[in-house]
Amino acid sequence: RRTQIVKHGVKEFSIEDVIPDISTVVMITKAGYIKRLPPDTFRTQKRGGKGVSGLTTKEEDVVEQVFTTTTHKDLLFFTTRGRVFKLKAYDVPEASRTAKGQAIVNFLQLAPGEVVSAAFSMSDMEGKKFLLMVTGLGTMKKVELDQFENVRHSGLIAIKLNDNDSLQWVWPTSGKDEVMLVSGAGQAIRFKETDIRPMGRTAAGVRGMRLKGSDKIVGMGVVGAGQAKTIELLVVMKNGYGKRSEVAEYKIQRRGGSGVKTANITKKTGGIVSAHIVSEKDERDLFVVTEAGQVLRATLKSVSVLGRATQGVRVMRFKKEDDTVASVALI
Repeated sequence: RRTQIVKHGVKEFSIEDVIPDISTVVMITKAGYIKRLPPDTFRTQKRGGKGVSGLTTKEEDVVEQVFTTTTHKDLLFFTTRGRVFKLKAYDVPEASRTAKGQAIVNFLQLAPGEVVSAAFSMSDMEGKKFLLMVTGLGTMKKVELDQFENVRHSGLIAIKLNDNDSLQWVWPTSGKDEVMLVSGAGQAIRFKETDIRPMGRTAAGVRGMRLKGSDKIVGMGVVGAGQAKTIELLVVMKNGYGKRSEVAEYKIQRRGGSGVKTANITKKTGGIVSAHIVSEKDERDLFVVTEAGQVLRATLKSVSVLGRATQGVRVMRFKKEDDTVASVALI
């Protein structure tokens, strides 16, 4: 016999050794449910279509975040209370297209009322030095990336918040980028990342954009240094309208201003729900999810490039009359 008997077992063995490193889509709902599924679950359709059902939700629940990663990557979860948690992508259970998923509190030690507001994969971190955070009321903060290398199981404080504010966006940056903030009332501001100095994890941050009345930030984006001529701002509005505008149309200002008009907001369009930075040659697809769980996947190029202060074109039609766009992602 050629079999060799070894007295000891396998000394170094991890769950990663038996899990293939493949692409996967992670979905998180507003009520705190999470699941992952294969990216080919949704077929590409033309804009203006009705899409397919993306998951079964309770009536009051909506899909809030959708992003792609691979199963071996670390995922960072930032909460509305300004804390950060880390999880492996394969720890998120895979489910079918219409499954609700599992409660995220099963995986993260969240406090009562605490919700995951930003999540992304560490695969997005190549060449990045900082994490840029934005709250709903326009406060911003820049933290060095290496401060989040060792995140304990119970989480770490990422930003100190005021009582009425919450952490909504976190984005990796190189230190030489430009930042864009977009508000629900149709204002946008563009400024250099160097306007914000790096701070410690427990600092409160500085003002990024001045908001009027009850207006809030609905989207943020990062533009690489010198890339403004080939970059566009994609906005999608509550009633299914959307458009792309050239970033070069937005002049560079100092942080803390009110910005300029980015869309003509009317009763027909509704306020802006989501804003993303995209490139002219972007091959990704637009993923639009409604309050009722209806999902549309369309090519990004099917959304027209229009002027800064225009209403946009219809991106999605709703099956239910009172339905509205809940979230938008690019895949």
